[in-house]
Amino acid sequence: MSTGFNAQSFLRTVSSSAGVYRMYDVKGDVIYVGKAKDLKQRLSSYFRKNLGNVKTQALVSHIHHIDVTLTHSETDALLLENDYIKQYMPKYNVLLRDDKSYPYIFLSQHEHPRLAYHRGPQREKGYYFGPYPNGGAVRESLHLMQKLFPIRQCDDLYYKSRTRPCLQYQLSRCSAPCVGKVSNAEYDEQVKLASLFLKGKDKQVISELVAKMEEAAGQQAYEQAARFRDQIMALRRVAEQQEVSGNTGDMDVIGVHYASGIACFHLLFIREGKIFGSRSYYPTVPAQTDIEEVLRSFLLQFYLNADIQRTIPKEVVISHHFEELHELEAAVSEALNKKFSIKTNVRADRASFLRLALTNATNAVMTRLSHKNTVEQRFVLLEEILELNAPIQRMECFDISHTMGESTVASCVVFNREGPHKAEYRRYNIEGITPGDDYAAMKQAISRRFDKIDASGKIPDILFIDGGLGQLRIAQQIVDEKFVNLDKAPQLIGVAKGESRKPGLETLIFGDTETSFSLEDDSPALHLIQHIRDESHRFAITGHRNRRQKTRNTSTLESIPGIGPKRRKALLQHLGGLQEVKGASVAELAKVPGISIEMAQTIHDALRG
Repeated sequence: MSTGFNAQSFLRTVSSSAGVYRMYDVKGDVIYVGKAKDLKQRLSSYFRKNLGNVKTQALVSHIHHIDVTLTHSETDALLLENDYIKQYMPKYNVLLRDDKSYPYIFLSQHEHPRLAYHRGPQREKGYYFGPYPNGGAVRESLHLMQKLFPIRQCDDLYYKSRTRPCLQYQLSRCSAPCVGKVSNAEYDEQVKLASLFLKGKDKQVISELVAKMEEAAGQQAYEQAARFRDQIMALRRVAEQQEVSGNTGDMDVIGVHYASGIACFHLLFIREGKIFGSRSYYPTVPAQTDIEEVLRSFLLQFYLNADIQRTIPKEVVISHHFEELHELEAAVSEALNKKFSIKTNVRADRASFLRLALTNATNAVMTRLSHKNTVEQRFVLLEEILELNAPIQRMECFDISHTMGESTVASCVVFNREGPHKAEYRRYNIEGITPGDDYAAMKQAISRRFDKIDASGKIPDILFIDGGLGQLRIAQQIVDEKFVNLDKAPQLIGVAKGESRKPGLETLIFGDTETSFSLEDDSPALHLIQHIRDESHRFAITGHRNRRQKTRNTSTLESIPGIGPKRRKALLQHLGGLQEVKGASVAELAKVPGISIEMAQTIHDALRG
C-alpha cells in the first residue's frame, strides 16, 4: 500500500465481535465509518486480492490506519456508526445534510391568538402544529386557514396599530378583532375550531358547525346560518382532498431512485390522516456506492437526527427492500424508545402513495441528470430554495419605467421551463395617475393583468415585482382581491435593490408574509431571478422610450388645428425630424406634400409661438 498500512498485521488483532470501525488517511482525517456484526470478517473483505468495487479500491488505497470500537450488539453498532458519521462527515460515506429545522404553524396565546409561520426553537407560549415538510407547505396551509377560519395572521405590531379594519377583513379572511368587529367569545370559538382542524379532527369541527348552523336557523338568524353553511362546505371539500382513506395514523412514504451517482429520496409526510406535503432529499453519494448502502445510510441518518426537531412516525413505507432493514428498524426503535416499523411490500392506499413518491423521485433524478447547466436546473434550485410543493411552470415579472413621470409604461415578461417566453410579453401604457406615482402605476398594471382571470387562465406560479415593499404590498392587495374565489394564486416575491444597487446584493421579499431573505451572489437560482428581473427592466425601458419618443414627436404637431397623423408623418419624413420642422421657414414647410401656404403659415406660427 502506498500509505504504508499493514493489513495482515492489523487483521490478526481484530476481534470477531460486533462493532464500528473508522478508517483514517495519512493526514489523520476519518475517511470512512462502518459497522459490522463480525468486525474481523467485514474488515478482511476490504483487503482481498480481487476487489470488484471501484469505490472500495479507492478507499483502501487511502487507508493509513484503522480504529475499531466493540459494541454489545449490532443495534448498538448502528447507533454508534450514525454518531461517528455525524461527527466526522467522512469522504467515502453517504452523507445526508439535513441541518435545517422543520417549520410549524404556531397558534399564540394572546387575548386574540394569531396563526403564524414558525421555524426554530419553540420558546413562545402557544401551540405548535406540524412539523411540515417545507416552508411552502406551511404558507399554503396558512393561506387555506384564512379561507376557512377568520383568525388574524398579522404580526403583533401591525395588530396593535390598527384603527380600522384591513383588507383581510374586507375579503372575509379575518374577523378584525383588532378594532372590535367580533366578540371575544365568537373569536375564541373560531380559534378552538381552527385548533381542532389542525389536529386532524375535521369531523368534530364540522359537527360543531352544523349544530351552530341549525341553532342560528332556528333563531331565524339566516345570514349567520348561511356563513356557517359556507364554512362547512369549504371544510368538507378540504377534508376530502387531504384525507388518506383507511388510515388515521402517521407515516412517511418514501420513493427512492438512484442513477449515475445521483440519489433522490422523495418523502410524503402523512400526519393525523392528512397529507402535510412532500419533500425531496439528495444525499451526497460517493462514486460507485451500491443502492443497499445508500438506503441504509439515508434512513439511519434521517431518523436519528435529533437536531432537526421533527416528529418520527410509527410507520415508514419505502420503495426498496435492503438486507439490513430489520436491524435498522430495531436500532431506531431502541434509540427513540418507541415502536418503529419499515415496510416495503404494501397494498391499496399505501401502494398508491408509494407509486406517487417513486414517480417523483425518478423524475427528480432524471431532471438533474439532463439539465445540469440549463435554465431547467436553475428552476429546480429555485424550487428547493423557495421550498415549493409543486414544480414552477410559469413565472412573470412586472416593472415600471418612466422619465420624471413622463410616458409611464409597465412591462410584464414571462418565463417558462425553457426560459423567456417572448410571445407572451405584455406592456401596459399607464394613464390617469399622478406623474411619477409608481405605486399607482403598479396597481393599474396588476389590475389590468388579472382583471378577468379565472381558473382556466394563465396563472403564474411566481410573480416577481421589481421594487421594494411598497410596490409589493400594492401588488399583493390586488392579487388577493382578484384571486379571492380561486383555489390557486401566484406567490408574490419582491426584488429590492441592495446597497449600491449592485447585482448580487438584491433583497427578496415574500408578498404574503413580508419576510425578506437573500441568496448567495453566485447562486444559479439568484441568476434566474436576476435574468427575469433584467428582462422585465429592458422590456419596460424599451416600451417607455418608444412611447416617449412618439409623444414628443406627435404632441407638438398634432396639437395644431388641421394636422393629423398623415400630415405629421409627411412633415417629419420630408424635413427629417421635429427639430427640422421647428426650424423650417414658411416656404420650406409649403414644399411638403399636402401642406398649403396657409397651413405652412399656421404651422410656422404655432411652432414659433
